[in-house]
Amino acid sequence: MEEKPQWGLSKSSSGPGDSEPDASLMEHTERRSEEAEAARDLSPDNSVEPILALFKTKRFFVLRPGTLNQAIKEVKAMVNKEVDGSVHSIWLMTEVDHWNNEKERLVLITDNSLLVIKYDFIMFMCEQIQRIPLNYIDRIFHGTFSFPSASLLQREGEGVRIFWDRLREPSFVSNWNPFTTNFPFITFTYHPVWNISDTFSALCDIHKFREQLREAAQKGHTMSPVPGKANGVLVLNQPILIEAYVGVMSFLGNQNKLGYSIARGSLGY
Repeated sequence: MEEKPQWGLSKSSSGPGDSEPDASLMEHTERRSEEAEAARDLSPDNSVEPILALFKTKRFFVLRPGTLNQAIKEVKAMVNKEVDGSVHSIWLMTEVDHWNNEKERLVLITDNSLLVIKYDFIMFMCEQIQRIPLNYIDRIFHGTFSFPSASLLQREGEGVRIFWDRLREPSFVSNWNPFTTNFPFITFTYHPVWNISDTFSALCDIHKFREQLREAAQKGHTMSPVPGKANGVLVLNQPILIEAYVGVMSFLGNQNKLGYSIARGSLGY
């Protein structure tokens, strides 16, 4: 019997874990930092004044001492070994939705799955998990962002978009609903802290992420082919289209970093 794909969203939470950080994963992240240093000049340039940019970046809770290690322990504890297998790598990304809203995410590549996790770095709590079977991923697009000619929106930099259902296109209603999550693709770009240090450059490197995902998905197709579905992953370098036009909500939300765990004045949000 064909196994049903498990790409739905689930909610879960837990307090700080008792297990020790996975040394191999942290060492792997450190190794990635060395590779990321050479690729920095290919990443988006920060046009804000250095001191002001540093001040704004330091407000992200993921940069607080011990926060990242604690988050990694939490999300690893939620991996279903029977379904997902072992964890190969963990990444810190910004998800860009169909209305151009930014959302802070931890992303895991495992033996069998791509896990996209909404994590609260203030409360140390996993709020939502999206599971995408690797053997269902059929296309990976990477390139700069683009908008319809009539759109008032702009987005600098580059991203990667992952598709897992070639035959299903978003409906008209889904495209115009800002809260819809029922899309057969997901889009990532650099997290704002990508250039704070070599470690975070490695953790946020969408180029390395794309390559590792391609290899993992190709292996997933080979090990667990889906009946009636063409096996293999198509990788294309082309503009990533966001079909949003006015985007007042995304402009205000992205300017104020509402999709991130960040300090806001004397309060954390």
